[in-house]
Amino acid sequence: MKDILTLIFAFVFLSSSAQQNNIVNSDDANAFFSAYFSPFTNSIGVGLNSGWYNTAKPHKLAGFDVSLTINMITLSDEQKSFNPNDIANFSSSDNSTPTILGKGMGAEIDYTGSNFSSTFTMPEQNINLTSIPIPTLNAGIGLVKGTELNIRYIPAYDYDIGFIGEGSIELYGAGVKHDLLQWIPIVNKLPFDLSFQAALSRFKTSFEVESQSVKQDVSLNIDATTYNLILSKKFALITAYGSMGYNSVKTSFSSNTNFQLGSTNVIEFNVPLDMEFESQSVFQAAAGVRLQFAIFTVYANQTFSDYPITSAGIGISFR
Repeated sequence: MKDILTLIFAFVFLSSSAQQNNIVNSDDANAFFSAYFSPFTNSIGVGLNSGWYNTAKPHKLAGFDVSLTINMITLSDEQKSFNPNDIANFSSSDNSTPTILGKGMGAEIDYTGSNFSSTFTMPEQNINLTSIPIPTLNAGIGLVKGTELNIRYIPAYDYDIGFIGEGSIELYGAGVKHDLLQWIPIVNKLPFDLSFQAALSRFKTSFEVESQSVKQDVSLNIDATTYNLILSKKFALITAYGSMGYNSVKTSFSSNTNFQLGSTNVIEFNVPLDMEFESQSVFQAAAGVRLQFAIFTVYANQTFSDYPITSAGIGISFR
């Protein structure tokens, strides 16, 4: 992973001469980074938007639940590669090169900017992911007027995981679920539950990339927002539920760089990168079932969208 990121960052600074201040236009860098990283960040974001509910019925006042969900995002072939010729000012004889989720030889790409031109080669990748698991730990508590507050949180911690290297990770989020039928006369007597749900999650990670013995800190923040209408019906121990909604994922990418590139002609830059990728917004639908045994729950559901998700979880729920 370090080698991949080093080579990806390198293209921003490479030039055909040893002159300093030869740097890719910020809009061009944003577009290229977005094409390479977005399948990963959008997958994480979609996973963060899942696992918030397994019934439309909010808790009664002071009722609560704690649940652990695994959201398995299925990746398509389209998310594992991109065409560099689709990006302004970039061109290649190859119509495909791996994204950060892909596998294979990297393409040789020409960049023609306003102040310089350069050729760089994307890295060869041996990662061929078919799915990404996103675990979420949630807690919910019932408030007044058919309203439920939900939270999720993983405190910041440092990791050192093999090829991924060293870094830190943090996750937190909050959501709300509100009973809609209580406000509609006559309809509120129907034998099912209908609620509106909204939530926001933020995933923060930072890691260190080394190039030519120079280290740089990189930060990646993913904001995931979801809005859903949830319908559920309880049959004895079984609750069937479905939802329709809207997901949005926004990614910000930043680093304080101090790069030295090259073996004989060394180029050194100290240029901060701070960019936001284009937001990804999609509609989604989901269907699932929950089994409840006393206060214990087991549930599973399938989400249908550009990034299909299969979710399963366990928890405890009271009132």
